[in-house]
Amino acid sequence: MFLTIPTLMTWTRIVAIPLIVGVFYLPLEPATRNLIATVMFVVFALTDWLDGYLARKLNQMSSFGAFLDPVADKVLVCASLLVLVDLQRADVFVALIIIGREIAISALREWMAQIGASRSVAVHMLGKVKTTVQMVAIPFLLFDGTLFGLIDTHLWGTGLIWISAVLTVWSMVYYLQKALPEIRARVK
Repeated sequence: MFLTIPTLMTWTRIVAIPLIVGVFYLPLEPATRNLIATVMFVVFALTDWLDGYLARKLNQMSSFGAFLDPVADKVLVCASLLVLVDLQRADVFVALIIIGREIAISALREWMAQIGASRSVAVHMLGKVKTTVQMVAIPFLLFDGTLFGLIDTHLWGTGLIWISAVLTVWSMVYYLQKALPEIRARVK
C-alpha cells in the first residue's frame, strides 16, 4: 500500500521540509516569511492526524504507512528545529535534546523489534504529549510575533519548546526503563 491516500498525505510532510526551509530564502518581508512558514507547518502537521484517521476510516492501514508516519513527523520536527536554531529562535541545546532523543529512541525501537520485544517500547501517552507540545511550540516560534494583538508567540513558543525538551527527556527515560529488562536479558 505504497500509494494510498493516507500514505500520500504522509509523504506531503516529507515534501514540506524544503518548502518550509525555502520560505526563509524568499525575498519577502520577515513577517510574511514567518506567516507563510507557520501556516505551512500547521497544515502539514495536521496531515499527521488526518492520515491516521483516513487510514483507519478507509481501511488503508499498512506496515509501510506505519513505518513512514513517525519518520515524517520526526524529520519535519527536526528540520523545523534546525531552522529555528539558525534563526536564533530556539536554543541549540533544546534542538540537541529533541533530535538526540528521536535518534536514540528510533534506534532502540528498531533493535527491540529485531529481538521481538517491540511491545516494551510501544508508543506511550507521554510521547504523544511531548509531540503535541512540540507541534504547538514550533509554529509559535516560526511566527515569532504577536498573535491577535495579545499572544507573544516567541515567549510562549520558547516556554513550550523548553517544556517539550523536559518531556523529551522524561519520555526517553520512560522508554529506556521499559526496555531495560529486555536489554539486560540480551546483553548477558
